[in-house]
Amino acid sequence: MDNGYRYTDMIEECRTLVSAFPFVEAHRIGWSVLGRPLIALRCGCGPKRIHMNASFHANEWITSALLMRFVSELSESYRSGKKLGGQDVSGLCRETTLWAVPMVNPDGAELVQCGLCESHPLYRELLAWNGGITDFSGWKANIRGVDLNDQYPAFWEEECKRRGVNGPGPRDYPGPYPLSEPEAAALAMFTERLDFHAVVALHTQGREIYWNYRDFEPPNAELLARKLGSVSGYKPVKLSGSDAGYKDWFIYRYRRPGFTVEAGYGENPLPPRSFDSIYAELRPLLLESLRL
Repeated sequence: MDNGYRYTDMIEECRTLVSAFPFVEAHRIGWSVLGRPLIALRCGCGPKRIHMNASFHANEWITSALLMRFVSELSESYRSGKKLGGQDVSGLCRETTLWAVPMVNPDGAELVQCGLCESHPLYRELLAWNGGITDFSGWKANIRGVDLNDQYPAFWEEECKRRGVNGPGPRDYPGPYPLSEPEAAALAMFTERLDFHAVVALHTQGREIYWNYRDFEPPNAELLARKLGSVSGYKPVKLSGSDAGYKDWFIYRYRRPGFTVEAGYGENPLPPRSFDSIYAELRPLLLESLRL
């Protein structure tokens, strides 16, 4: 983690998990703009299906490492029969199946962590979209300059008006139309195919939990958010003035519990040295999420 957490790190860790634990499966659910496979990990065998994802935003790549640590610990506890965070994982994984997509935006995460080289296929475009600045550490969008968490068909037109960004850039451009980007479209198709009971999208930062969407959320959504907050110390927040996010679309489409968790506190990208302290807060929240 001292040098970040790249797509290749995630892929290698996925291979290790699948090799070590026969009950863990890796599935390709789509491709990024630059052709990187988008991977979903399956852990558990229960009838309840919970989805977690990370790194919608490029400069929030630390969430990928956090989610992979959780999947790894969950798998090890499931195999050994030992408790995780004081909880019986074996029983939990017999009741629930976790589907995790650790890195929704691999092209963007790579750009933030490795920078832009002249051989990049979108070198000229990216430099222009970034205002001629060669520092991409603040980049949130995918590699085509589209904010993947503004891409979903949940009052998308309202989000376009609110953002007021008319073309590709580091952040806040919702794209030319909903689900125009392969990463967002792949996750939407994956969600529709698996028909999840609840979803958790990991972002940074703020130590907050967003649980509502335009009153389309189920009646117990706030109570569930309070449970997540009580085990983590994160603050449940009723959010307004935001549309077209993945959590928004899930609630709007299914009327089921959906949560955006803003992990950690500081300025994105959060430094690798904060990983352990953030994970200590986040693990009990993720464990509780499996009970949603």
